[in-house]
Amino acid sequence: MATIDRLLAPDSVFSRRFFFLARRFVPGDRIEDAIAAVRRLNEAGMTATLDFLGEDVTDPAAAAATRDTYLRMLDAIADAGVRSNVSVKLTAMGLLIGEVFALENLSAILVRARGNADPFVRIDMEGSSVTEATLRVFERAYADHSNVGPVLQAYLKRTPHDVERCVTLGARVRLCKGAYSEPAEIAIKDMPTIRREYLKLAERLLQSGNYPGIATHDRRLIEAVKEFVRTHSIAPDRFEFQMLYGVRPELQRALVRDGFRLRIYVPFGTHWAGYFYRRVIERRENAFFALSSIFSK
Repeated sequence: MATIDRLLAPDSVFSRRFFFLARRFVPGDRIEDAIAAVRRLNEAGMTATLDFLGEDVTDPAAAAATRDTYLRMLDAIADAGVRSNVSVKLTAMGLLIGEVFALENLSAILVRARGNADPFVRIDMEGSSVTEATLRVFERAYADHSNVGPVLQAYLKRTPHDVERCVTLGARVRLCKGAYSEPAEIAIKDMPTIRREYLKLAERLLQSGNYPGIATHDRRLIEAVKEFVRTHSIAPDRFEFQMLYGVRPELQRALVRDGFRLRIYVPFGTHWAGYFYRRVIERRENAFFALSSIFSK
């Protein structure tokens, strides 16, 4: 694992020379690259969320620099007039340094975001070691700022309780399956059970939640959600599907054609290699696209 970590570091030879491999999933390392990608998505009928890549910051100056990057992102979104909000990882905001410090950085972003057409800020969920701290910081921020909401992971056994808490608060939830390797004591391990749990939680949020984000590339789950909202007469403007930039674009276009709202997560930054690695190991199709880019003109 240490070898992989060194290979994927932003200052590694691999990261410096092989960004073209990740171009399908990461539009670039500059804010301007991300804004250009968002504009193309908007033209295709999709909204977006910008995500500045990076996590596990332990240096206060680095956390403050990430905060300032988000402030510039919000200004760039407003100046460009594109339809996008932002998402943050609290460990990039200094959560590993202290919850109060992370909350201060997050709050600065929430205040600046209020001036944008879409003021919402999503708090990404990371590994289980910081789940409880992430939700504590979220709830403290939400007490003063309504334009923030968390990601919840369906494979964690604690998530039904967290969904109910967010429903009670009226907070906007992004529901995903979960991408981290977690022990069986706290996480469901088999995919059929994860799918069943995801659908159960999605149905709860669709019926009682506040504009949930249904985040999945799983065709079976998407079809099940589409059938549920049809059966229960849930209007398309009460929720949105969410997917990742470059993943199953044909399915993305089909959802828009069918009249559903779709938000695309658009990551950018120099920490692209780790994100790209996770996308490739998720699905063989992603590995194929990465390899084909080596030989494309």
